[in-house]
Amino acid sequence: MNFAHLHVHTEYSLLDGSNKIKEYVARVKELGMNSAAITDHGVMFGVIDFYRAAKAEGIKPILGCEVYVAPGSRFEKEAGTNEARYYHLVLLAENNQGYANLVKIVSKGFTEGYYYKPRVDMELLEQYHEGIIALSACLAGEVQRNLTRSMYEEAKRAAQRYEEIFGKGNFFLELQDHGIPEQGMVNQQLVRLSEETGIPLVATNDVHYTFAEDEKPHDILLCIQTGKKLDDENRMRYEGGQYYVKSPEEMAALFPYALQALENTQKIADRCDVEIEFGVTKLPRYDVPDGYTSWEYLNKLCFEGLERRYVPVTEELKGRLNYELDVIRTMGYVDYFLIVWDFIKYARDHDIMVGPGRGSAAGSIVSYTLGITDIDPIKYQLLFERFLNPERVSMPDIDIDFCFERRQEVIDYVVRKYGSDRVVQIVTFGTMAARGVIRDVGRVMDLPYAFVDSIAKMIPTELNMTLTKALNMNPELKNVYENDMQVKELIDMSLRLEGLPRHTSMHAAGVVISQKSVDEYVPLSLGADGAVTTQFTMTTLEELGLLKMDFLGLRTLTVIQNATRLAEKSTGKTIDMHKIDYNDKAVLDSIGTGKTDGIFQLESSGMKSFMKELKPQNLEDIIAGISLYRPGPMDFIPQYIKGKNDKDSITYDCPQLEAILKPTYGCIVYQEQVMQIVRDLAGYTLGRSDLVRRAMSKKKGDVMQRERQNFVYGNEEEGVPGCIANGISEQVANKIYDEMIDFAKYAFNKSHAAAYAVVAYQTAYLKYYYPVEFMAALMTSVIDNPGKVSEYIYACRQMGIQILPPDINKGEGNFSVDGGNIRYGLTAIKSIGRPVIDAIIKEREIGGEFTTLKNFIERLSSKEVNKRTIENFIKSGAFDSLAGTRKQKMMIYIQILEQVNQEKKYSMSGQMSLFDLVEEDQKSEFDIPLPDVGEYEKANLFAFEKEVLGVYVSGHPLEEYEERWRKSISATTLDFQPDEDTGRSKVRDGSREIVGGIIAAKTIKHTKTNKVMAFLTLEDLVGTVEIVIFPKDYEKNRQYLEEDKKVFVKGRVSEEDESASKLICESIIPFEEVKRELWIQYENKAEFLQEERELYQMIGDAEGSDTVVIYCKAEKAMKRLPANRNVGINPILLGRLTNRYGEKRVKVVEKSIEKQG
Repeated sequence: MNFAHLHVHTEYSLLDGSNKIKEYVARVKELGMNSAAITDHGVMFGVIDFYRAAKAEGIKPILGCEVYVAPGSRFEKEAGTNEARYYHLVLLAENNQGYANLVKIVSKGFTEGYYYKPRVDMELLEQYHEGIIALSACLAGEVQRNLTRSMYEEAKRAAQRYEEIFGKGNFFLELQDHGIPEQGMVNQQLVRLSEETGIPLVATNDVHYTFAEDEKPHDILLCIQTGKKLDDENRMRYEGGQYYVKSPEEMAALFPYALQALENTQKIADRCDVEIEFGVTKLPRYDVPDGYTSWEYLNKLCFEGLERRYVPVTEELKGRLNYELDVIRTMGYVDYFLIVWDFIKYARDHDIMVGPGRGSAAGSIVSYTLGITDIDPIKYQLLFERFLNPERVSMPDIDIDFCFERRQEVIDYVVRKYGSDRVVQIVTFGTMAARGVIRDVGRVMDLPYAFVDSIAKMIPTELNMTLTKALNMNPELKNVYENDMQVKELIDMSLRLEGLPRHTSMHAAGVVISQKSVDEYVPLSLGADGAVTTQFTMTTLEELGLLKMDFLGLRTLTVIQNATRLAEKSTGKTIDMHKIDYNDKAVLDSIGTGKTDGIFQLESSGMKSFMKELKPQNLEDIIAGISLYRPGPMDFIPQYIKGKNDKDSITYDCPQLEAILKPTYGCIVYQEQVMQIVRDLAGYTLGRSDLVRRAMSKKKGDVMQRERQNFVYGNEEEGVPGCIANGISEQVANKIYDEMIDFAKYAFNKSHAAAYAVVAYQTAYLKYYYPVEFMAALMTSVIDNPGKVSEYIYACRQMGIQILPPDINKGEGNFSVDGGNIRYGLTAIKSIGRPVIDAIIKEREIGGEFTTLKNFIERLSSKEVNKRTIENFIKSGAFDSLAGTRKQKMMIYIQILEQVNQEKKYSMSGQMSLFDLVEEDQKSEFDIPLPDVGEYEKANLFAFEKEVLGVYVSGHPLEEYEERWRKSISATTLDFQPDEDTGRSKVRDGSREIVGGIIAAKTIKHTKTNKVMAFLTLEDLVGTVEIVIFPKDYEKNRQYLEEDKKVFVKGRVSEEDESASKLICESIIPFEEVKRELWIQYENKAEFLQEERELYQMIGDAEGSDTVVIYCKAEKAMKRLPANRNVGINPILLGRLTNRYGEKRVKVVEKSIEKQG
């Protein structure tokens, strides 16, 4: 008896199916079936993966979907009970027409019918029924639901309606048996219904996981979906453990009374035949001006660009351009280049900053002459074949960086030009990665957090890490796995769920542009914000021949543009960033100091120290720096630096290598160099050498072995001369090949690194020549991130740049330059929107500066100015340039506001107030006078600034303690932030560190055993860190745990995945308990003895715990006074002593915590 599974959920029924496609296909083959279906809930996410996997195993793929059918119209969105919102229905594509219709149905379920689920309706099914076979689904199907309610006639009518829609022989009643009592009853009724109506039966198993033993991991998956624990009583379950891929024999045993239903599954499978077309490009056409073909127009643009870019234009350059254009034409990408040229031209015409290039596109002279990239491929030896290889047909990949704030304008332009149905964003899947799945499963199993955390942290944080790899790499993990039953179960369950897709999100930058409406080719779904996305990922779309573009928003471009504008305003000169000197020694030296805060790609702590060591001398060094500073190639950094500093130490295995490796001091750093070596030493074409590079980077052993033979000895048939024919010995050729294999794993795309090095250099150039303007632009780019702003404020102070508070008369919306200092941006003040700021600046331009608080309130409407806005302006210091202190203004602003509003009311109603009768010069007498209340304490001023700006501006509460803070800490809060390059913080898990700062926030939690623990946010001069205080330490330290208290915390680092590390507190020392010493210097011992009594009188009343140290200069002797002479160092005591001895003879020495023991 033949049987095929026609109702199957895979991993793409997100968090509902744990049936991994590859395992499912292998299992179907193992059980002797020749066909299998995919019918995920409402989506087609997995159909292409399934199609490929099934074909590879010789199984016929049946592509389908279990759709949700709305009871009425898909457009009606009324709340009903869960059950009444939709019915289930299984649809299978019989042929290509059916597949195209299924894509339409599923897409419209999202774009038109989404309400809790993507819903379709009868109208859609009627419109797109052709080529589709439908099954009545599970107990949630319309027919079955009516039967469970004993509504037989309604069930019969529903079944006949479906048969009418899909046609006789295309609708089947579905029998299922998972041991649920209701199913037995429903199945009897379905058999009767089939006999009465002639609608055939089909038997299915509602597959949700692959093997019977997957029942528990699948149950855990359901808990992850619903946020429940295994022990919870009321939660969603699939009872009975029957939802796996059953054998034909098991299915026959379930349905002895309906053997025809089993046979029908194979008959349906035999009818279904869909062929998916791969690799045929579906590029949109570009409308060229009249009188041109696309090819002619591309040539015209390129040769015009060549004249613009190069002087003189040599035959060699023309040759390279013609060669590239021919390859582009042969591969069918002429329109592609015109499309990209067009939207980049739009961006430049509208003053939207465009990056110099990204990725391998920078290796093309066509890209350079069209203005798609700004990197000269000839100058930097960049290779076209790394981008477009005539011997490997693949889509070209041009990713473009745009100004972060205006990237959307470019996407909107493309949507307008090609149509909203043809330009769609791309889906991505978040998967359950090794550490994450351990944490998820641990939570569902209700294991203690600390226990699960310790297991998760045993998994290395390398890229593409899996649990199996981790068990092999970490003996400690393997040991607990083998010896602790609880750990074994945790990891075994996690292994079954690892790699499953967890949720969908939208690709940050990817956009598909197609010839026709996108749902002619691929199904659509909705992103979180309601934006339409494809249901297939980027790689699948490329395989299907659709054009993908990456429109990336690069914040740094916005910074460069804003910094340039500020610098032009300050200097009155025009600055063209394309014409700056890229070999400016002063700029390169400034990078070599390691002070690279805010410099693109070079500001992480590791990169800073690498730049200090590297001391770049030209742009090539920066290109290499960006390429080498990554896990893997880092091992070659010492060799690179040695070659750079000692050119005589560089050796080349053969003379041909010198020209290729000279720019990188004898090291292979770039993929392009691997290609050049294969070409120049063994005579490969560049296209073929790119194939060798790909094989090496993807570690394809068989290809590498075959190519080694060709590389060393040549291959006449394939036209490869080989190294030996070029006079290179067998031994040397093999050695070079081994080295290439070593390097190729890590080698970087030079075109990409060169593009990013240009951006890095531009930021360094601006920072060196226009530091104030650059830092202002940098801070504007992170205006919504107070943590980053305070980090840059600290960097500014180190650079000697003062940060001025916001100012109603001098400030702008963004950070601006004010007399060589940076003026805080007005939009950074909390709860004051951009429109209010714009209105204030506009009024200031029209009517001049504001003169008083009352003048400010009078000149703006009540829509823009209310109590909240004025209070926040006062607290931020924005009114400091007007008469009165912040405290005085806080006392009277409400009265002024009421007075002005009253006057406005009178004038609107046409009434005269007493105020109108008075002469102009007497009006000021009616103003509310400033009360005599002085100014707030410094601490209050700082607290207000922090409240409304998120950072301290006019000073920092820790400033006066900076020396004590620096001396005592082993790490700043910045060291707890993850590094952008490595994703890990500077401090490592388990290391002991001391941090210091102000307690900015405190949260109290109670443990399961009702003990108290706390979470603190500790803020220092550069940022914040979270401190965790467990119950035993909480009890010991509770008296110090008040907000605004200044403390040092000793503790153990806890590294977190993808977020800032935390510090587990072990002890707390308040700032005031840190020991200090008061040193007083005398010329000699005799002088001290003579003045000893006078000194004791002067320090007698300053009691405290600070030690007094006497230093006798002549004898170079020091004496610590006994504890009964200890003092409390304070400004009064210091004033008294410096008056008597002079500043040079009195010194306060801070002792570090470590030295205190």
